[in-house]
Amino acid sequence: MFLLVGYVIILASSLGTYAVHGSLAALWVPLEYIAIVGLLVGGFVASNNPGSLKAALGSVSSVFKNSPYTRAFYVELLALLFEILTKVRKEGLMAIEQDVENPESSAIFGKYPLVLHDHHLVEFITDYLRMMVSGSLNPVEIEGLMDQEIETHHMEAHLPPHLFAKAADSLPAFGIVVAVMGVVNVMGSVGEPPAVLGKMIGGALVGTFLGILLSYGFVSPIAAQLELKVEDSSKPFQVAKVVLLASMNGYPPPMAVEFGRKVLWSSVRPSFKELEEELRSRK
Repeated sequence: MFLLVGYVIILASSLGTYAVHGSLAALWVPLEYIAIVGLLVGGFVASNNPGSLKAALGSVSSVFKNSPYTRAFYVELLALLFEILTKVRKEGLMAIEQDVENPESSAIFGKYPLVLHDHHLVEFITDYLRMMVSGSLNPVEIEGLMDQEIETHHMEAHLPPHLFAKAADSLPAFGIVVAVMGVVNVMGSVGEPPAVLGKMIGGALVGTFLGILLSYGFVSPIAAQLELKVEDSSKPFQVAKVVLLASMNGYPPPMAVEFGRKVLWSSVRPSFKELEEELRSRK
């Protein structure tokens, strides 16, 4: 939503103010548009492989959606971890074996649909719970493994915004290429009347205008939005990590969950009392 609002403001600020003292028709040079879009698409395809292209294009729809990582989501995540760790403390590690092996059919996971919908996060949690069930663990080694897995996930998630940022960086140069092509055309027509030459030069400059506008006004915001989405999607893994590590180090479930609450963004972090009341209501 904010992306679309920003686009409207950008168009109003650029084309709207220009229309006050100029003709919008002068900016309509179809071949310039076709050339610069073709250069952008060609450069994007040439610099990537099918996997990265699929990831980049598949991520575009997410910039128009609200973040799923709301306060309600994190309350569910902390409540899920609390319930699992409480069951482990009361009944032993083997009591959660079926929950870990089949989270989709688990009575515990089923109570928390927002978390269950995030398959990567559920896999992260169940993998380390499975390790806990399998035998004694060294928390230091497990923390190192968690950090590497989170870093790998982070790097993969950063690929789409990185690709769009690179595309945005290339657009001004493509605009110059298109403008130079137009100037070359003008130089071949020096015998034409000044009015004709002026129109041709103006059309050539549209390429530069379009390259800069598309770069900083349209493609860069997509990269920035995707970057925010990546940072947002990494936080649940960090929460799960600190809660599970706290449990492995011997902290009781309420304290382990408090560790997770403290690492949340302030905008979505429930207060200690809010979380305590939520956990109590779910018992």
